[in-house]
Amino acid sequence: MLKGNWTWTILGLISLLVRHFAVKYPEKTEEIYSRSFFPGIRNIIDKTVSQLPFATVYIFVVSVIAVGIYFIYRLAKAQGWKEKLGFSIRTLFNSLGALIFLFLILWGYNYQRLPIFQQLDLKPVPLNESQLIQELELTRNISNQLRYNITPDTLAVEEIMDYPELEKLVRSNMRENLYLLGLNFTGEPRTKQFYPAGFMRRMGILGIYFPYTGESYIDPTLHPLEKPFTIAHEMAHSYGVTDEGEANFIAWVICSNSDDALLQYSGQLRLLRYQMNDLYRMSKELYSHFYKTLPAGIRNDLLSIQKAQQAIKPFNLELSRKSNDLFLKTQGVKAGVNSYQQLPMLAFAWRNRLNE
Repeated sequence: MLKGNWTWTILGLISLLVRHFAVKYPEKTEEIYSRSFFPGIRNIIDKTVSQLPFATVYIFVVSVIAVGIYFIYRLAKAQGWKEKLGFSIRTLFNSLGALIFLFLILWGYNYQRLPIFQQLDLKPVPLNESQLIQELELTRNISNQLRYNITPDTLAVEEIMDYPELEKLVRSNMRENLYLLGLNFTGEPRTKQFYPAGFMRRMGILGIYFPYTGESYIDPTLHPLEKPFTIAHEMAHSYGVTDEGEANFIAWVICSNSDDALLQYSGQLRLLRYQMNDLYRMSKELYSHFYKTLPAGIRNDLLSIQKAQQAIKPFNLELSRKSNDLFLKTQGVKAGVNSYQQLPMLAFAWRNRLNE
């Protein structure tokens, strides 16, 4: 009943065994996989399928549907319940084995690499009230200066360059400024828009890296000021950065050191929002007082972003959050979805390091 080809099942089990050792030896994982094997995968994908003018995840979806149809066809031809059951079990385990094997080989072992902040010798710690307010004031002042380079008025910025031009701009800045972090990332990863517009946000997702195609995707309905930072965040994932906080940090460093005012402002605005969230949790009174000190232009931009977020609400935000949290924790990200909130700490540590 269980005769047949079990190749993908075996490969899946072998890849899980390798992951067991990768967890134990992150230095070797960093050396052998993240800095040697994965860059080769990155460059092959970037020079082949990513050159297609559409999101290649559609090809993946069509392939899955085709496999499903083939399974139904073969199942219908099977003789007797024993053969049908055996074929179904073999197909299930081979499918799971293929998904696990390809996920780990194409990207997943990066979860077991040395943390990026550790490689950069950063020591992020929670900010106290005084430190947070000082950081907020600094970010606010920088953001205000940058905004004048984008527009002299205080109306909300709701239109920027076309997406193909924006994606190209962010990608070129990633290549030019990664040296600041001392990381040997190679490749030219793509971050494409995923249609139908609004679908990802309905699922509680703003952007995602999809290992099976080697591309990342963002929702076209994102507010224009959110797009530059989000593209940089997803491109950081494309380079093998798995931790959400570290991807945020790399995106912030890249945007902040760009020669383009829009990228700089997008990065600082995202940092400002994270810092304000921290202050709100710390003291609603201090938050209210700080919010009143924001220049009118920045306030209008924040309100515009909030309005855009409320226009498309997820079907079940809590379910999306819990499933993402569970996935991250099973991959070794102990903080789960809370890793997104690490940007203020990492930015503070980075700024202190630069001032040493």
